[in-house]
Amino acid sequence: MNLNKYKNIYFIGAGGIGMSAIARYFNQTGKNVSGYDKTQTTLTSELIAEGISICFDDNIAEIPELYKNKENTLIIYTPAIPADSNELNYFKENNFDILKRSEVLGILTQNKKGIAIAGTHGKTTITTITAHLLKNSQVDCSAFLGGISKNYKSNLLVSNNSDYIVVEADEYDRSFLKLFPYAGVISAMDADHLDIYKDLSNLEQSFSEFANQFDEKGFLIIKKGLENKVNTKAKKFTYSLDDENSDFYAKNIRLENYAYIFDLITPENVYPNLKLNFPGLLNVENSIAALAIATKLGASYNDLKKSLENFTGIARRFDIQINTEKFIYIDDYAHHPQELSTVINSVKHLYKGKKITGVFQPHLYSRTQDFQIEFAESLDMLDDIILLDIYPARELPIEGVTSKIIFDKIKNKNKVICTKDELIEIIKSRNNLEVLLTLGAGDIDTLVEPIKEVTSRKFIK
Repeated sequence: MNLNKYKNIYFIGAGGIGMSAIARYFNQTGKNVSGYDKTQTTLTSELIAEGISICFDDNIAEIPELYKNKENTLIIYTPAIPADSNELNYFKENNFDILKRSEVLGILTQNKKGIAIAGTHGKTTITTITAHLLKNSQVDCSAFLGGISKNYKSNLLVSNNSDYIVVEADEYDRSFLKLFPYAGVISAMDADHLDIYKDLSNLEQSFSEFANQFDEKGFLIIKKGLENKVNTKAKKFTYSLDDENSDFYAKNIRLENYAYIFDLITPENVYPNLKLNFPGLLNVENSIAALAIATKLGASYNDLKKSLENFTGIARRFDIQINTEKFIYIDDYAHHPQELSTVINSVKHLYKGKKITGVFQPHLYSRTQDFQIEFAESLDMLDDIILLDIYPARELPIEGVTSKIIFDKIKNKNKVICTKDELIEIIKSRNNLEVLLTLGAGDIDTLVEPIKEVTSRKFIK
């Protein structure tokens, strides 16, 4: 499909992190861009400030007349939009050209060298570090990110000089099967999205199909231990944190003033004394995957060393909000049991001996039902647990599925369950907070500023 023929692009779910990057792209290329989203957020406010009109009422009357001309209008929607959406059904009934977000990404990358980062966790961080490393080397790139890069204050990077496009390859709804990458990463294949895949074997099969779509002239960087689970025509390389049987791994990892210093070992070279100021051992491993991509594409050691050191992170990924000797507050998007375990382990490693309190908002009824035991086991790694109600996102309630099914399985007696509205008062009542984590992919991020306000008053003099 030729996207150039459309003058008007209308987004249903415009405020989604992946959707907003594409909206920004079309806006920057001179299209008329508008859309709908259910919720006003910081991101939708930024889009509006950039000249993209967004309505927040799922009402056909709210669609600007310009976008009711089906001859030159393309509709882009996210699978998170419910089937009873008034706007989406209006466009379907009137035979507009309609594409899913993933289909648009596939079209945008089909004549370029796509660098696709996939995995049930880690992909946003790896995508963002990869884009940053390439952008600050002679390789250069454009990028559609699944998070807001702190270096660029955006989820979109545009280059007029490079054929490389870095994209996050989302496994939800098998979206990544719309991509045919030149190169990329598979970081993890843990059971998730079982509402789509039913079981782990189906999910792994989908990842194998994705890997098989790589260009035979390109390459795949895959987490050590997963390499035999996928087939690909591309060259295959493994990575890990410190497994010496991997093609890419770190050696001499040490922590200095909360920054990690390490040597990168590759099949051809040793890149000594790389420094990552973005905290957490999980992010050392994520950076190794990104560095593997960048070295294979020809980025120089000096460029990589400099750009890795000045990488400042991603909003809601190990996002340190307050960092003082007395009190630390970190916000993170973790919403899968494995992600929770990884983040909590990284915090324990970084802040040895400190008491860690975690606030977790489960995301989706189906995920809560599928992983209730695993969630409880991950949360038991905390010293103190505050559990919020489930954030439903795209789902209707499932009978008998509430946060309490996780709460009842948590063995730690230092636990409370509460609503989102009760959280600030509970935090106010705590006199011995040392490290506080907020965790979840729902709307828990709306509480970050109120939490910063009350904890700053109480713990920072």
